[in-house]
Amino acid sequence: MLELNNIKVMSAGGAGDMVEIISDVSLKLEKKKIYVITGPNGGGKTSLAKAIMGIYPVTKGSIILDGEDITEKTITERANIGIGYAFQAPARFKGLKVRDFLAIAARDSNEKNLGSLLVDVGLCAQDYVDREMNASFSGGELKRVEIASILARELRIALFDEPEAGIDLWSFQRLTEAFRKLNETSDTTIIIISHQERILRLADEIILIAGGKVAEITTPDKFLGGLDFNDPDCECPNCFDKPVRNGFGVSDAGSGTSLPIPNPA
Repeated sequence: MLELNNIKVMSAGGAGDMVEIISDVSLKLEKKKIYVITGPNGGGKTSLAKAIMGIYPVTKGSIILDGEDITEKTITERANIGIGYAFQAPARFKGLKVRDFLAIAARDSNEKNLGSLLVDVGLCAQDYVDREMNASFSGGELKRVEIASILARELRIALFDEPEAGIDLWSFQRLTEAFRKLNETSDTTIIIISHQERILRLADEIILIAGGKVAEITTPDKFLGGLDFNDPDCECPNCFDKPVRNGFGVSDAGSGTSLPIPNPA
């Protein structure tokens, strides 16, 4: 179990003063469950995930993993005990081939296993395994390779920051299947930051973060059932695609990654 106990995270503001970005957050996240963190832009979702990974230091409170206090552990130490993070905008590694990148993550150079990981995220192993991870990769291709590297590891905690961003519809379907497979075949606690309906429906629990705090913890059915959409009679594409508010009073219109309106059919 991962426990966050009254954690606070501060960051330097524009004028150099310290600003509170996570305020008194407490959570208990169990093994073999999928948690989806959602909420308005700037609400603290990514900051919370980075605090778990150790990218942002916790200025108050504690983080406990299976009874061990890891609050002061570095990013490297947390990675070594089984915490992994897939960034919203992954880094590029000039000179490093996909094969080597995945082998490092998996600690296994078995080409069959590496190929399977690429297929799980919607990439052809034959086309990608010997490619260099440089500027020739699109953002979506790079993100899928990074997600494959997270799936390759035997993690206790797997963090995914908006994995759907930049990924085409067909690959997105493969990605949701990969999350289900990881959940079914491991004890990993999966934490996904997302606004997408199909990812929200994967969740055992949805954690709504707003204003640096936990606004609500609920189920997919209750959360999605509380969404109010723009006027269905309006033919404007922007209105058709975006919700205005949800049942918990948090607006996310205009985020660019909002939930799609349900298919009326």
